[in-house]
Parts: sequence; C-alpha cells; structure tokens
Amino acid sequence: MKRRLPSLLLVVLLCAGHTLPAAAQQQGNPVPTQAVKSAVLVADDLRVEGRNRLIADGNVEAFYDDMRLKAARVIYDRAEDKLTIEGPIILSDGEDTIVLADSGELDAKMENGLLRGARMIMNQQVQLAAAQISRVGGRYSQLYKVAATSCRVCNSDTPPLWQIRATKTTHDQEERQLYFENAQLRIMNVPVFWLPRLRLPDPTLDRATGFMIPSLKQNSLLGLGLKLPYFIKMGDHRDLTLTPYLSSETRTLELRYRQAFRHGKIEFNGAVSEDSIQSDRRGYLFGEGLFDLKRNFQLSFNVEAVTDRAYLVEYDYSDKDRLESEVALTRVRRDEYVRAALTSYQTLRDGEDNSTLPTIIGDIEYEKRFFPKSIGGEVRLSLGAHSHYRYSDLDIDGRDISRADTELSWRNTWTGPAGMRMEYYAGVAVDAFNVEQDSSSIDQDTVVTPQTRLTLRWPWMKAARNGSIHVIEPVAMVGWTGGSNANVPNEESTRVEFDESNLLALSRYPSYDRRERGAQAAVGLIWTRLGPHGGSSTLTLGQVYRETAESDFTISSGLSGTTSDLLLAGQLKTANGLSLSARTLLSDQGFDVSKAEARAAWQLARGGFGASYVWLGVDVAEDRSSTVSEWLLDGYYRISNHWSGTADWRYDIVSDKTAEASLGLVYRNECVQVNLSLSRRFTSSTIVEPSTSLGFTVKLTGFSAGKVDKSYTRSCRNQGL
Repeated sequence: MKRRLPSLLLVVLLCAGHTLPAAAQQQGNPVPTQAVKSAVLVADDLRVEGRNRLIADGNVEAFYDDMRLKAARVIYDRAEDKLTIEGPIILSDGEDTIVLADSGELDAKMENGLLRGARMIMNQQVQLAAAQISRVGGRYSQLYKVAATSCRVCNSDTPPLWQIRATKTTHDQEERQLYFENAQLRIMNVPVFWLPRLRLPDPTLDRATGFMIPSLKQNSLLGLGLKLPYFIKMGDHRDLTLTPYLSSETRTLELRYRQAFRHGKIEFNGAVSEDSIQSDRRGYLFGEGLFDLKRNFQLSFNVEAVTDRAYLVEYDYSDKDRLESEVALTRVRRDEYVRAALTSYQTLRDGEDNSTLPTIIGDIEYEKRFFPKSIGGEVRLSLGAHSHYRYSDLDIDGRDISRADTELSWRNTWTGPAGMRMEYYAGVAVDAFNVEQDSSSIDQDTVVTPQTRLTLRWPWMKAARNGSIHVIEPVAMVGWTGGSNANVPNEESTRVEFDESNLLALSRYPSYDRRERGAQAAVGLIWTRLGPHGGSSTLTLGQVYRETAESDFTISSGLSGTTSDLLLAGQLKTANGLSLSARTLLSDQGFDVSKAEARAAWQLARGGFGASYVWLGVDVAEDRSSTVSEWLLDGYYRISNHWSGTADWRYDIVSDKTAEASLGLVYRNECVQVNLSLSRRFTSSTIVEPSTSLGFTVKLTGFSAGKVDKSYTRSCRNQGL
C-alpha cells in the first residue's frame, strides 16, 4: 500500500504500539502514571509502505522530547524501531549541542545510533569533527578520528590556529565532560604536545576540577617563572585554586579559596614563598566576607596581612603601603544607622613603626531620625564611641585615646519669597575623652558644644533657545559653635580636606576630637549647565570667614587664619564621553595655590583614556617635607577587531623622572587570547629596589562557560592574525 499525505502534516510517529510499555501491550493493562512521550514528524511529503514503513521526504523535521532532527529524507521502520536518515542532517540536543552529519541511523527516541561524517558544535564555541559519532543511551556521544577546536574553520585546506586531534573522544552529556584518548595538541597543524588521556569540561560547564591556563612571567628580581593554576571544585558552593609559581629565584605557591553560603560569601587570596631575596619564608593573606543576618544586619570582614614590607611589591600582588583588617556589623534603614567595627592597621611604609602607630581601632556609631508633628522638621540623635590603641609602652609615643560622643539636633527647611530655600539647624553635642600614656596631656576631659546654623540657597534658572538649562545658585551660611576643644592631643583630625561638599558645614574636621569654634560664615556661587544633548557642567566658588583662627588647621588645608583660601572647583561632562574635573585652593595673597588636582577622561566606543594631576605644597604639619607634583596617564584602546593595547605612566615632576610605567598588548579572536605586558617600577627605598616585569600568557579559549563576544570572531575572508 502506498499513500500520499498532505504537505506539512503533523503525524504521530510513535503510535500506540511504540509509546506503550511492552508489558502493557501484551497484558492489556492500563498505561502507568508516568507521562507518555510521543514523537512528531513534519515533512513536505509523507507516505506509508506496508504496515511498518513510513517515508518522509523534503524538509523533514522530527521531534522527541527536547531532541530535534532536520534532514532531507527519513525512513522509519516500525518493526526495527529505527530511523534511517539521509543528509544533510542537523540534530539539536537541547539548546547547547548541535550535531551535523551526512547520514546515519538512530532509534526512534534519537538516543542510540550512528552518524557518519559528523560534526558536533557545543555552545556555539567548540566544534568536534569526526568520521562518525555513536550515540549511546542518550547520555554519551562517542566520536572517532576527532579534530576538536574553537577556531573558525572555513575550509579543509586551511588548518585552524590550534586543534586537538584524538583517536576517540567521549562526551558525557550528564557530567558535561569531554574525554580524549591519544590526544595531540597541534598549532597550525604542527604537533606540539601529546597526552595518552585528556579530560576537558565542555563549554556549558561553569566549574570543573583541572588545570587552568598557564602563564610566563619575567621579573628582574625573580627571574623567568612559570605559573600553572590548578582549580579544585569542592562542591557546588566552594572551590580552591592552587597556583605553583616556579623560577630560578623563587618557589611560590599561590592560593585562592571561595565559598558561597545561603546568606553570604567569603574569599581568601594568599601565597607562600621561599626565594633568594630573603632567607626566611615569606607570604601574604588577603580575605573578605559578607553575610546577611537577621533584622537587616550585615556582618562583613576583610583581612590583610603580610610577612614583610617589600613582599607585595616585589611579587606584584599589591601596591598598598598600609594594610587594613576589619570586622564590622552594620544596619542601614530609612531612619536609622548602626555600625560597630574593630580595625587593625599594618604599615609597610619605610620609616614608620607599627608599635607607635594606632594599629587597633574600635568604633561604634548609632544614628536615629524622628519627625515630630508638633514642631515639624527632623530631630536626630547620634551616639558614638571610638578608641585606638598602640602596642608601645613608651610615654607619648605609646599614647592611647578613647572618646564617647552624643549629639541631639533639630533641623527644618522652608521655601521663602522668590524661591529662596532656608534651612535652620540647632543642636548640642557632648564629647568625653580618656587619655593614657601621655604625661603632657590631662587624663580625662569632657566638652559640651552648643551649635546653630542658618543656610540660604537661592536658585535662578533660565532655559536657552538651544535647549540648554542654566542654573545659578548663590549660597550662604551663618553659624556659631560654642565651647572649646578638649585639652587632648589631635590624633584623628590631622588631615583636613576643604572642598565643595563641606563648604556650608559647621565643622570641616574629619572627626569629633576637634570642632570648629566661634562664629563663622560661608558664601559661595554654584553655576550648573545642562546641555540639550546630555552634557553638563558645574562651577563652584566658595570662601569661609570666621571670628577666630583654628590653630589645628594646617597651612595646606586652605582653612588656616580667619579667612579661608578661595575654593574653585569645576566638572564638565560631554555627550561624546569626555569628562573633566578640577579643584584648587587659592590664597588671598597673590592667589598662591595651596592644593590642586585635576582629572580628565575620555570614553570612546573602542577604548578610553585618562589623565590625572596632583599638586601639594610643603607642609611639615602633614609630614610633607617636599612638594608633591605628579602626572598619571592611563589608557586602553582596541586597535582593530583583534588587537588592543593598554598603557600606564606616572611621572614625578619634582624629581623630573618617571616613577612607574607599563605597557600591555592583547591579541584575541574566537579561539585564542595572547597577553603581553611590560612594567617598570623606577622608584627605590631601603626596602624595595627598582624592578622590571615581563608577562606572557597564551589562552586557548572556547572551553570556558559564559557569554561569547562575537565581535572577536574572524570572518572566513580574513583568517590571518
């Protein structure tokens, strides 16, 4: 019997004789509760020959579960429960694996069978070409005479940049692993490495135990070295990476441990070294963690420790010169802030002694806002405590200070005539101090500080014809702070920054061990422009006037004397990615500069560039015996589709020489990434010497999970570098 069926007709391929379990067919029992899966066939032309043979021709598509088959012709033999397929064949196994073949035979579930002249494409990244592929149990795919690569292959005459040749490769779909037998790594079809067995994760697997990409590093202090990372999966929520670093001058083991919890995470990075630079074993440990606790509390910690001052710089792990370790408990709500922290510092600076620095510091802060309807405005209650401890037992050099603070304040805001904004603030603060190991200071002191302030803002706005908006805002503040500072040493407020954020503040000291006293006033002018196409610019001018000078303000702070330096600050952002910011303090006498800093950045579609400048004058009170004047340039640019470069340069204008410089060059396409870096540190001290580092890494990409950046994929018209 031969019968033609209409085009694009959906036919149940696996009829009741196939979909029902054999036992149920023979005994006439009902179908078990497990859902019955059926296959569906779509084709231009379908015909039935006899009772067991169905032939589909033209644009054939077959579906079973999450399997999808496309072919030119499919013959289904019901008696043998087999599909005979003529290509070209496209077999989709879920979303991540596609198999292309010339011909083949499969069972009706497409779980077992043989495909000839086949290619397997995984996650649109890795392809494996084989003489044939055997499918076993819907879980395993066995490939014979295999060539595997993630490079773009346009024709058989041009070999890929790299490939893995193997006599047999097995893909475990459940474990998402690839097992190669008699594996050979080839670069431009030239054999360079051989392994009898090789296991690699397929591109859909996020984490798998095994070796990672090695790298070469040349350092003038440590010599030429090899880093070979080994990743260890310790479950779904934690892992460990061990990286031996071997060179002629060092034996180092680096480590990274990560663990995720239901409500938090931790990560530790460290290293242990034996080298020719020092006779003792050296190392460092950095760690951090964050946990969400009940009642909206957060517990955080970070650990930073090192065996000696030069280790981090010599091994290029970090350029920090002071290490900070802290554990903190914090809660932030709309009307409440709570924080308790214990901090430890370790200095790496030449000439500083950890025993005479405040290395252990404890802080407690609490702030609560209330909004009483009877009087309006906002009432704020602040409580705090601070203590710092030195290990030294020496008088004065080993001084330890503790303080407790309480402040109650009220503030309210009104809108006056012509749009003028007025804010009034009044409050009282109590600061109590306790000093130990300092014969030049009293042991205890308590200070009561009443304070009040009136702030005025009067914004004027104008819209220009081109669509830009201009806002000019004169600002002014008149305030008074009573009492006097405690007769205790100034330990926390030795570095004061005067900028647009604290122009209208009552006190510009960074901590409560010092407060500005007496009457004072501040005036300023803020101009803002909002461009019609997204750009903006801001210019701020401001100055502070006070009744009496503050003796604890340094010369370079810009606040010494009864009249402050003139604050001048500006920012500019354009729609094409250019941003500029600058700030300076100009003295009344000849407009001499006390401090100056500037930053420029330009963000482009193919890269970005930045430049920074800082100038600080001599100030013995801030431990600065010479002028600081430096340029810092940095940039990244994608030169072409595959090449990109980076550069950093720091120049010391005072000494007229380069302090640090580095260059980087990266080549990247769809299957390989080459990184070349060169850096030089020119500065030296009693603990570190100038050094040069050269890094080289070749990464064969494609077997890592994650989103693929297709902009790096080469076209078949240009397969060169």
